[in-house]
Amino acid sequence: MIPIAPEWYRIETVDQIDSPALVVYPHRVKANIALAVEMAGHPARLRPHVKTHKSPDVTRLLLDAGIHKFKCATIAEAEMLAIAGATDILLAYQPIGPKLQRFISLVRKYPAAKCSCLSDNEEALTAMGAAFASAGLNISVYLDLNIGMNRTGIPPGAAAFQLYRTAASTAGVTPIGLHAYDGHIRDVEFDARKQKCDDAFAAVAALKQALIQAGFADPIVIAGGSPTFSVHCKRPDVECSPGTFVYWDKGYSDTCPEQGFLPAALVVSRVISLPAPGRLCLDLGHKSIAAENELPRRVSFLNAPDWIATGQSEEHLVVSASEEHGHHPGDIVYGLPMHICPTVNLYERVYTIEEGRLTGEWRNTARDKKISV
Repeated sequence: MIPIAPEWYRIETVDQIDSPALVVYPHRVKANIALAVEMAGHPARLRPHVKTHKSPDVTRLLLDAGIHKFKCATIAEAEMLAIAGATDILLAYQPIGPKLQRFISLVRKYPAAKCSCLSDNEEALTAMGAAFASAGLNISVYLDLNIGMNRTGIPPGAAAFQLYRTAASTAGVTPIGLHAYDGHIRDVEFDARKQKCDDAFAAVAALKQALIQAGFADPIVIAGGSPTFSVHCKRPDVECSPGTFVYWDKGYSDTCPEQGFLPAALVVSRVISLPAPGRLCLDLGHKSIAAENELPRRVSFLNAPDWIATGQSEEHLVVSASEEHGHHPGDIVYGLPMHICPTVNLYERVYTIEEGRLTGEWRNTARDKKISV
């Protein structure tokens, strides 16, 4: 792990960067990738989710580290992966309606990439199979299991077993595994998080054994995200799919202190107004930082940790500080986002910083809803 040096984030050439801007430190990204591989024990045990970075440049760093399996949430993310050279792409979504036809087009356009998707419903599964069979194709499917997130998925048990059996007899699809996302488990205390994770996963393990005993091929199991990566990485027969680790953020730094990843992406902002004593206005509005958390928990300023956000609009963020803050219009502040994934989605590019200097930019290609398919 790289030691965290004081003011590691300072940019000597920051006058070349208009704000607000999203900046990334590639040496930290590489260190985070190396740590994820170390925790998992082998690159083959990782299936990173690319929703965090949406970048072909980061994808290539992951490929360089020996990681060839990926997970994504949108057709655009899947296409970005295929363009970057990924050979195993899971669309962690159940494609229906126009998305199903787009998915078929993607599979046809990028035959070198082995694509797969999720399903949790017989009606949707039947429609998917019919569409792929009609196109003369067959798609690999993972059963999406609900183990407490209560967002998508079918509870592991008899109904899930039957849906897997149905998939096996449905033309156009082939069931190959189980997908279990436990993003609802976010206890800061690791032992409590591990216990909840183990309890939820027990039903997945039981379903896997039931399928094997019924004569099915040993199903691949994809489990967890960032908060439970510390737990699932110890299971030798599970593919882990964290995503945030490449950039990390304030939220997971607080929730998962045992993981040791480094913040590698920040927002650069400037003071633009001093409306009153002890009050500053920055150019960091809703359009520039993820705003789903309560106002004081959207960003943490590394070089102004005592500032508290008190108001925000589309282009502006108002913060309170001591009346002796000493800042002036134009001063730079470096913000660590509470949630980096939706923050990345607000920017079409990131600026890369090496040894305190601006070195280039990476496009967040898959923030677009559509690339070509």
